Amino acid sequence: MYNLKDLFPKLGKLGKKAPKAMEAFAALDEAAMKDGAIPKKYKELIAVGVALTTQCPYCLEIHRDKAIEAGATEEELAEVTFVSAALRAGAAVTHGTHLIK
Repeated sequence: MYNLKDLFPKLGKLGKKAPKAMEAFAALDEAAMKDGAIPKKYKELIAVGVALTTQCPYCLEIHRDKAIEAGATEEELAEVTFVSAALRAGAAVTHGTHLIK
């Protein structure tokens, strides 16, 4: 995948140009991803599914690693992949209804 070592210095530079926004984003991310009503493992699997849908390579790498750290298996990651694929395909089909008069 992508080299995260190239990403993190750029995130720091970006954050310095908009520090209040970056601090708010970091706080939101931390709060959203903490254990809560939904356990961290499931939150990370959700994040992987969203990253597959948005096709963010950095998010994929980061959240795959965090999901594994939280106890996710490769079988769970494989299922998340197909759930994401099914939803993307379903979205294409339902948007296709806009083409029909």
